[in-house]
Parts: sequence; C-alpha cells; structure tokens
Amino acid sequence: MSPHPNRRHILAAAAALPLLSTTALLRAAEPDLSALSDITGAARPIDATERAARLARAQGLMKAAGIGAVVIEPGSSMIYFTGVRWHTSERLTLAILPVEGTPCIVTPFFEEPSVRETLAVPAEVRVWQEDEDPLAVVAGFLRDRRLAARAVAVEENVRYFAAAGLTRVLPDAPIVSANPVVRGCRMIKTPAEIALMQAATDVTLAAYRWTHARVEAGMTGPDISALMNAATRKLGGAPEFALALIGEASAYPHGSREIHRVADGQVVLMDCGCTVQGYQSDISRTWVHGAATAEQRKTWDQVARGQQVAFAAARIGVAAGSVDDAVRRYYESLGLGPGYKLPGLSHRTGHGIGMDGHEPVNFVHGETTRLAAGMCFSDEPGIYAPGKFGVRIEDCFHMTAAGPAWFSVPPKSIDAPLG
Repeated sequence: MSPHPNRRHILAAAAALPLLSTTALLRAAEPDLSALSDITGAARPIDATERAARLARAQGLMKAAGIGAVVIEPGSSMIYFTGVRWHTSERLTLAILPVEGTPCIVTPFFEEPSVRETLAVPAEVRVWQEDEDPLAVVAGFLRDRRLAARAVAVEENVRYFAAAGLTRVLPDAPIVSANPVVRGCRMIKTPAEIALMQAATDVTLAAYRWTHARVEAGMTGPDISALMNAATRKLGGAPEFALALIGEASAYPHGSREIHRVADGQVVLMDCGCTVQGYQSDISRTWVHGAATAEQRKTWDQVARGQQVAFAAARIGVAAGSVDDAVRRYYESLGLGPGYKLPGLSHRTGHGIGMDGHEPVNFVHGETTRLAAGMCFSDEPGIYAPGKFGVRIEDCFHMTAAGPAWFSVPPKSIDAPLG
C-alpha cells in the first residue's frame, strides 16, 4: 500500500535530520487505531473452582512424592496457586502449600494489606516485623501443621538465601526440589487456561495484521515494535515483547544493536507476544518488503516445512527432545547444520508456554520428558545465515489426546505471511 501522507512526511524529515530518531518523529503522529477495539471481552479469568482444583492436584502430587510442604516466592507460580501478585525484594514474601489444609502467606507486617488485595484463595496470612526472621515464621507455620520434620520442597525460582535459610530453621526437614509438584501442575493446562492462551493468540494475530499493513520503507525495528504494541493494547492485550528485526539483523535470533531500516528486498522478522488474564502468546512472522529473492523464498519454504515436521513429530508419549531431533534430521538433509551449527537452526525448536513466555519443557536434543495432553509449546525452527538474513515462523500448539492442535495456524507463503 502507498505510505500514509503524514507518515511519509515524517519519514522524509527523519532522512533530512539523521540525528533525530525516526521513532521520536513518529510519536508526533500517533497511529490511527480507530478501526481496532478490545476483542478479549469473552476471556474469563481463572475462578475459585479452578484454583481449588490446582491446590488439590498439588497436594495429591505432594503426597505421592512424600513432600510435606512447597515454598514459593513471588512470580507466576505464586499467582498460579494463590492469586497473589507481588515482587521479590530483600524482604521475603512466601507462599507455603502444605500437603493438607489451606496455604499460608508469609509477608512483612506493613505489606499485609497490599498482599491481601490479590489473594484469591482461602489462606492464612502470617506476618513478620523488620527485626524478625521471616523463615522462622515459615518454620512456625510448619510446626503448627506438624510438618517441621517432613520434606520441604522449594520452587525452582526461590533464591538461594531463602532456600539455605530453611535448612537453618528446619534442621530435621530435608530440602528438596518442588519440580515434581509445580511442574506437575503447571505443565498440564486446563481448558480454562488454554482458552486464555487462545485469547492472547487472537490478539497478537489481529495486531500483526494491522501492523503488517503499515510497515513502510525507512522504518526501524523500534518504529515497527511501537505500532505492534499500540495495536495490542487497543485490542485488549498487555504487550510482553515486540521484536522487529530487519535485514541482516534477522540472522541473529534476538537481533543486533545496529539500527537497520526497512527497504526493498529486506527481510522483516517479527517475534511478538502479549498477555490476556495472565496467559501468554508467542508468534513470529517473516516476510520481505517488496519482492523476495529466490534464496529468501527457498529459505522461507524450508522453515515452513521444518515447522510442519515438528508438528508431525509431536505425539502423545514421545520424548520432547525427539521433536527437535526430527527437525534437525530434515535440516541436515538440506545441507544445513549439522546439529546447532550455522547456517541452520542455532536454538531449540520450541519451548513450553503458559503464564510465562518460556516454561518447561523445551523441544531440545536430549530432553526426555514425555509429551502429554494439556502441554503447550512453541514451534519455531528458524534458519539463520549470519551476514545475510534469517527466517523464523513461530506458532504455538497444545497437546490433545489425538495429538497437537494449533493456537494460530501457520502461514503458507512468504507473500501472505499473515494468511
């Protein structure tokens, strides 16, 4: 499409004033978002019944593993089990999931009212004063529940000083990993979670369609990202990331510090995601501004085929690493790699996704975790040629009893990157 006259004027001004960033100039003419509206109205937040089922599942896994309690610091796992949205600092706030009964939140005395604002489950709240040891409060709760000598499992994001402190205040309790419990719950998404991930995907796809039509010669990656984020917000999503890589920068999966501008024949690679009601999307699209070369088309088609190879390999009961292996066998048959060498695919084929953009487990060589219904993954086997360009097409899917099901349907042509 022909450039919008206002944006054409702004981009011309950017060329005439190289010391003034294009991004700053584009902010002077905010994009017209009037055609967009919030599409997340039907997205239902996680309710009390769902949260109660999470705790029951966790407690069942704890009993099976011989664990007396799980300790969690602020982050997505705390939100998942308790609803509490908090931050990490030197002042500990912890959630304790006991093998029986209601959870406990341990937090500084002066933070209690704020912590309670997002507490979404029945729970005891115990506080500590500035001159007290919060881990002693944890130990007191466990003694009261007769759990002080049972194994205490720490979630993988708990900081060392907190985990080490538990050994001091609970000398008779083995300190173990909470992965069997936390991963056992969070890796298997429920229909309610999958619905929220679908809502986030729908927002990202709609934002892509709006943004793609407005990418013009002279724009930088940050210019394009700003458009994508604006559209995402208007559509009802909370932007998580909007990476736009142009030309040679597309050959490096997370980009370059150098400024590249859109021009005819240049690859544009975007990797974007948002959050809806706490659940994320992750989609990548690659196209060429203007006419694509034969080499660019060939690489794009190879990546599209690689993505389908991964999708076909993802079957209930197979090891997650076998999905990555299938893609590398295909790429090696094309003369790429071998393994993670370049030109080829230098990163894993995909990752788990849910409340976090990257969650366990990964489609990576050697990963032995077996795929099960409810697991959710990205599928992104890019091809990168340093010094030239890269192509990445990324869509996420969830595992059903019959196999994988797409959240977003992959495009079929470099000429129609949004379908």
